[in-house]
Amino acid sequence: MSEKSSSSGSDEDVDPESGQPVELGGVLSKWTNYIHGWQDRWVVLKNNTLSYYKSEDEREYGCRGSLCLSKAVITPHEFDECRFDISVNDSVWYLRAEDPEHRLQWIESIELHKAESGYGSETSLRRHGSMLSLTSAASALSATSTSSFKKGHRLCEKLAEMETFRDILCRQVDTLQKYFDSCADAVSKDEFHRDRVEEDEDDFPTTTRTDGEYNHNNNGSKEKLFPPASPKGINGIDFKGEAITFKATTAGILSTLSHCIELMVKREDSWQKRIDKELEKRRRVEDAYKSAMNELKKKSHYGGPDYEEGPNSLINEDEFFDAVEAALDRQDKIEEQCQSEKVRIPRLTPVPPGDAYSTIGTHRFATKPNSHSSSLSSVELVSASDDIHRFSAQVEEMVQNHMTYSLQDMGGDANWQLVIEEGEMKVYRREVEENGIVLDPLKATHAVKGVTGHEVCHYFWDTAVRLDWETTIENFNVVETLSDNAVIVYQTHKRVWPASQRDVLYLSAIRKILATNENDPDTWLVCNFSVDHDNALPTNRCVRAKINVAMICQTLVSPPEGDKEISRDNILCKITYVANVNPGGWAPASVLRAVAKREYPKFLKRFTSYVQEKTSGKPILF
Repeated sequence: MSEKSSSSGSDEDVDPESGQPVELGGVLSKWTNYIHGWQDRWVVLKNNTLSYYKSEDEREYGCRGSLCLSKAVITPHEFDECRFDISVNDSVWYLRAEDPEHRLQWIESIELHKAESGYGSETSLRRHGSMLSLTSAASALSATSTSSFKKGHRLCEKLAEMETFRDILCRQVDTLQKYFDSCADAVSKDEFHRDRVEEDEDDFPTTTRTDGEYNHNNNGSKEKLFPPASPKGINGIDFKGEAITFKATTAGILSTLSHCIELMVKREDSWQKRIDKELEKRRRVEDAYKSAMNELKKKSHYGGPDYEEGPNSLINEDEFFDAVEAALDRQDKIEEQCQSEKVRIPRLTPVPPGDAYSTIGTHRFATKPNSHSSSLSSVELVSASDDIHRFSAQVEEMVQNHMTYSLQDMGGDANWQLVIEEGEMKVYRREVEENGIVLDPLKATHAVKGVTGHEVCHYFWDTAVRLDWETTIENFNVVETLSDNAVIVYQTHKRVWPASQRDVLYLSAIRKILATNENDPDTWLVCNFSVDHDNALPTNRCVRAKINVAMICQTLVSPPEGDKEISRDNILCKITYVANVNPGGWAPASVLRAVAKREYPKFLKRFTSYVQEKTSGKPILF
């Protein structure tokens, strides 16, 4: 990843003049959609904004998208060490760096730009020179509602009474406090005078005191000339009256409090019911809000990389099944529209001169497969010895295995389950799993009138007409032509989201099976099995599937009446189709089995209908 500047979150990442983080630019992989996947984009981080361009050279044409980072949430991926996600509300960018170090560098730079934006940063405080008002925040807390007391008039009145009693009580407490302070001062002064008198008696025992002091009588007693000042005389406080008033006030408060408690207890049940009702309403609103937000997030992120097939996919099995089912339904509708358009506008293509069928003996193609001609010639295929190439031994082994096991009757094998029966067509399945991957062998039998085994195998093998009947293929090409009757084909299948796209590399060979006795039916076979080739190596874009498929076709002829020639009404093709497929990947077993059960019968009916249409009105090829 090329970059204009490095970003590690240090002081060097900040421009000393402006105080702002420096610009960062480089190449990151961005998730576009489930069709195109990850694409390299030129990403620029500047002024608290993340923008991306198709390439660095196209910056002058403007960015293709941007995100403001003020409220962005940066999430490093849990499993992918190179990936990080940036979300702002419902908008999410999925990005991948070149390696974990570059990912950390980008995250730190983005966090630095984010920290230096808005009112929360030091630089923004210097720029704006203001802070939030504490009084405005406090005023928001002071807006306490008193609507709960609007109906409680008696309770409000009692509370007002308590306010009045409180004021009276406070004044009485102040008055009593003054009285107690005066009493304390008087006692202090009295003790002080007493101490003075005792000291004077010790010094002058016969001296007569003045008013307010002690006087010694002849009988040896002494009396105070001036009695101590009373609190009432000092402050003029009626202590007894104040005490009675204080007692009455406190009694009134206690009575009022008792009445308030009684009222509140009576209304507690109704208040509790109202509170419970409001809490229930709030809970329902919160649940509805969370559900709506989850659905919104799921819809907005449903095409993201976390929701496609994979070991850490966030989509559950039921959602996976529903999504695949919906995608297949859409493909069926598109196919129906295409077929209806073909019916309305038939293609008037002339038949090539070489596309004539012969009715003598067995045949093979005169035109080599690399010319992709669908015409048949009259070159006889007598044995497999003419079909020599480096995979000849594997082809011969596959042919022998299929002829030995694929044609066996399944009536005595309890492992085979009949899953579909539609007229002459029956589809069987044997459930097999290996390391959690579904490897169910499938076997279908069908009988088609008016066509021969040679014709069916020809159209199944010939790549020139493959796209005319096969609707699941996105593209294919012949990687290598091994012989006139064997080719290596690479093909990619249309993606059914959220499943990953599959590709397959296989050898396809067509073979005439020589009869061992004169009563054996005329038999043709096409076998397709996976191989490896240097020109078609596996890629990260697709999951490489492994296949071992065979179509065995036997021609049954009923003798015509009298001297009539054999027509298509007298022939019947018995088809046996077997498929062993390892899909790879992480698709749920229930989804794979449901798709196989749905698609295989449709494929077989679509293909046989195509063969009947192509051979109708043409000479018979045995």
